[in-house]
Amino acid sequence: QVQLVESGGGLVQAGGSLRLSCAASGRTFSSRAMGWFRQAPGKEREFVAAITWSGRSTYYADSVKGRFTISRDGAKNTVYLQMNSLKPEDTAIYYCAADRFMYRNSWSAAPNEYDYWGQGTQVTVSS
Repeated sequence: QVQLVESGGGLVQAGGSLRLSCAASGRTFSSRAMGWFRQAPGKEREFVAAITWSGRSTYYADSVKGRFTISRDGAKNTVYLQMNSLKPEDTAIYYCAADRFMYRNSWSAAPNEYDYWGQGTQVTVSS
């Protein structure tokens, strides 16, 4: 029902910025909360940020709070992750995901609460 394609990853020096995009297709995108997750080599996938279906509320992992900003554009069916003050420990494959439920007035940091995933985009931060 929802197809997701991430873009915007790349190589950046520590302290730099990147903006990731997640383009969605499917009629139910606007009714689902969206999340960004990341997975570094040898580590489990971890929550980064989420935004409710209405876009009114956002949530962040402590490790990125104050540096990353999640947003969504309903007209473009796109979710963004603006990443500033990047650190080498932010290096990972970044995935966007769509909530398994529609119109849920809450959010989740658990990957198994998201049913639709993109293929991921690599972010590498050099020191």
